[in-house]
Amino acid sequence: MTSAHVADSAATPPRRNTRTRKILLISTAIIVGIVVLFLAVSAFYTEILWFNQLGFVSVLFTQLGWGFALFVVGFVVGGGPSWIALRLAYRSRPVYAQFSSSLSHYQELVDPVRRLLFWVIPIGVGIFSGAVASSSWTTVALWVNGVNSGVTDPQFNLDNSFYMFALPFYRGAVAFLSAIVLLCLVLTVVVGYLYGGIRVAGRELRIAKGLRVQGALTIAIYLLLQAVSLWLDRYGTLTEANSLMTGANYTDVNAVIPGKTILAIIALIVAIAFVVTAFIGKWRVPLVGTALLVVSALVIGLLYPALVQKFYVDPSARELESSYIQRNIDATRTAYGLDSINTVEYSATTDATEGALRSDADTTASIRLLDPTIVSPAFRQLQQFKQYYQFSDDLDVDRYDIDGSTRDTVIGVRELNLNGLGDSQSWVNDVIVYTHGYGAVAAFGNETDEGLPSFFESNIPSTGELGDYEPRVYFGENSPEYSIVGAPDGTSPVELDYPAGSGDDSVTYNTFEGDAGPKLDNIFTRLAYAVKFQSEQILLSSYVNNDSQILYDRDPVTRIQKVAPYLTLDSDPYPAVVDGRIQWIVDGYTTSASYPYSQQESLATAISDTRTDTSTRSTDTVNYIKNSVKATVDAYSGAVTLYAWDADDPVLQTWQKVYPSTLKPYSEMSAQLMAHVRYPSDLFKAQRQMLATYHVTDAGAFYSQEDAWQVPTDPTAASTSTLKQPPYYLTLEMPDAEAASFSLYSTYIPINNSAGTSSRSVLTGYLAADSNAGSTAGVKSPDYGKLTLLALPRETTVPAPGQVQSAFNTNQDISTALNLLDQGGSAVVKGNLLTLPVGGGLLYVQPVYVKSSGETTYPILRKVLASFGSKVAFSDTLDAALDSLFGGDSGATAGDGGTGGASSGSGSSSEGSGSSETGSGSSGEAGSGSGTGTEGGSGSSTSESTELKQALADAKQAITDRQAALEKGDWAAYGVADAKLQKALETAISLSGN
Repeated sequence: MTSAHVADSAATPPRRNTRTRKILLISTAIIVGIVVLFLAVSAFYTEILWFNQLGFVSVLFTQLGWGFALFVVGFVVGGGPSWIALRLAYRSRPVYAQFSSSLSHYQELVDPVRRLLFWVIPIGVGIFSGAVASSSWTTVALWVNGVNSGVTDPQFNLDNSFYMFALPFYRGAVAFLSAIVLLCLVLTVVVGYLYGGIRVAGRELRIAKGLRVQGALTIAIYLLLQAVSLWLDRYGTLTEANSLMTGANYTDVNAVIPGKTILAIIALIVAIAFVVTAFIGKWRVPLVGTALLVVSALVIGLLYPALVQKFYVDPSARELESSYIQRNIDATRTAYGLDSINTVEYSATTDATEGALRSDADTTASIRLLDPTIVSPAFRQLQQFKQYYQFSDDLDVDRYDIDGSTRDTVIGVRELNLNGLGDSQSWVNDVIVYTHGYGAVAAFGNETDEGLPSFFESNIPSTGELGDYEPRVYFGENSPEYSIVGAPDGTSPVELDYPAGSGDDSVTYNTFEGDAGPKLDNIFTRLAYAVKFQSEQILLSSYVNNDSQILYDRDPVTRIQKVAPYLTLDSDPYPAVVDGRIQWIVDGYTTSASYPYSQQESLATAISDTRTDTSTRSTDTVNYIKNSVKATVDAYSGAVTLYAWDADDPVLQTWQKVYPSTLKPYSEMSAQLMAHVRYPSDLFKAQRQMLATYHVTDAGAFYSQEDAWQVPTDPTAASTSTLKQPPYYLTLEMPDAEAASFSLYSTYIPINNSAGTSSRSVLTGYLAADSNAGSTAGVKSPDYGKLTLLALPRETTVPAPGQVQSAFNTNQDISTALNLLDQGGSAVVKGNLLTLPVGGGLLYVQPVYVKSSGETTYPILRKVLASFGSKVAFSDTLDAALDSLFGGDSGATAGDGGTGGASSGSGSSSEGSGSSETGSGSSGEAGSGSGTGTEGGSGSSTSESTELKQALADAKQAITDRQAALEKGDWAAYGVADAKLQKALETAISLSGN
């Protein structure tokens, strides 16, 4: 007895330890569950607060509603058949069947958990199916709400909306159901075999009657779905890309589509055969039918189309494919908005004659000399004021009405830069004190002030021509992750507004007044945001009160994308001072990849250039794009407003049915906002990419690629760069226009080989889009968005940007002057190379900047290069360069006289590769001599040229002497040589007008 008692006592602790472990595991699981639930609830709660504050909470609930509804549908459609298949297969088992020892062993393992598995498997399938269905809710929503486009396809005469909205849903639904049915068939076979319903006895396969019926009907349903899939694939040929184009070609129409029709009928017949087999038990007919279907798929679906293509189409492709190529051309031009393009045959002259620009005075007066990608450092150095402010590296081009005249401008916003605080960064400073940027800074595009930007809006507080407006920037492209603003009335302000003087203590503080973010007016809200941003300070800080608002998701693109997830947004948001506020303007596109016969392209590839980095952007294939929405984000309040810019777009109309009451008509746009709307750059890039090939409207010429073009690479980029030259905004007057208009343009050069690279850098086309939407409230200018293509004749050789840039780089006079500027701790930076259709030809203008290599460096405009035909010119000002280029008097005024540098009026021009005669009054003619290439049309002389060369020679000798002294360690000689170098450089700079 004692031994037994001892044994019982010894056995007790393990049972207690086991119970304790179970309690700990259960407790841990409950705690983890509570934490996960709280995280999910808090994330959902903060999203509701964010959307509700913006007035777009319906968008969030629309997404959640569709997602939940489709999850339920997917759960039922996926889990229900799986549950039925398992139950029926089990009930069809033979009760008294003899089992092999291996099957009996497996049955013994499964039977104890069979009931659980018969619930767990369908639930698991249902959850997975529900998740798949939920993730595809947009496809279903577009099908349910699809709006007719009013345009039918040329093959089946169906409205194009069928392909964009219905067909993707039908094909997705068939694929989804096919996967479910196939899974049910697998479950039926597994359970049937496990419980003896399917037995293999030697060479004989025995199937129980119930399983035979179940299996045959399941196969019949699967084949029926494949018949539907084959039938739908016929329509899919109109939206699928082939080696020639997007859309059905001759082989598709005459072999693939009929073949799929036949295969669909065969699949339907075989499905009926399996239904018959389910009741009569004869497997021979459906099995033979299945074999026939497989063979037919190989012969009719693959072999026959390949033979037709190889032996019938390829030898006569140009003729046979002609009508189908024409379908592709017409659809592509419609889908990309190229169907109404105005093509003008432009017989460009290459002779720069005196007074040639007299009729182009409006264009030449607006030629932009400030390059927005280069002058940002000048904005920072001259207008940043404090280290906690910043300007974007790439400024924006817009236009403003100044003194009754519309002027092209370069504009930037002074945003917050918390990294500039350095060691002063803390939670209070980062979140409570430094909350916003301050003011817009704008400069004339065609003027400089001694080579620096000529600002018409600047300083802190903001002063200038834009009048009174709210300068505080709480929402911008570089705003902090989150800030907490607002306080009760009477509380001392803590938000740093702007520096009021030169001392660090001379600052002005402000308290945000407005409705810009969710209020932190209860403990649960603060806790939710403390979890979201992983900061306990939101809970503990005394600066957080019931009047506090938390601002986050502050980038304009992010805000618009969240409230309008169906839009593809332009990569270049730009600020504008509108109606007393700084507004971010963003263009939104509705896109599709299912427009019948329209050519597909990668939007990311199309918009990629030296100004737009798409490396982080997903490659999105589209073949339909419309600028359907103009959106604004208030820089002070963060308010998002969406305007339906193209209300006739069927894709937008469909999305408006999905998200009702989220758009305003553009008729509600104010006059000032309308005046700053511009043609979007990403749409223009997609159009120019397509037009490079689709400017050819004849099917035969299109097939032969007789006149294919391409966008030139950026001539100002590195020689190894393959990135395209970006389009540029300019005010210009097209040859067929009555007046100058704010426009967006790009150029074309030919493609001469199969690799897609050009061996001839000559201009073949010039594309411009009218970007002026007008200045009347709610009224769109009839010319807005008008695309004009100048097609240059093949017999005329007009230099392209690359060739002009090469001429600038190799011209002796220009290279001498630029090399001079590139010495003494300075670097030459060449700005954007602009192309303008003026003077009956094409004028090229390029600003040249010089910047110091020191720590506080910014570019200063020092020279302007110009080219027309084979002649090139350079001067301190554009006016002087144009006069020098056009025989001493261009006939027009650029408006930058006396603003380019220390002295103006000296210019030079050259023809060809720099070989020209020296003159003293007008531009020289081309010659074979080895002259200096310097023209006297604007005040330069032979004596000055000689003195300049001597100064350069002295500088070169001084550099050599200084290096020799350095190598010998002779510091006295080094000092003498350095002094000579400085003197020579000063003399050369003086002679060059700098």
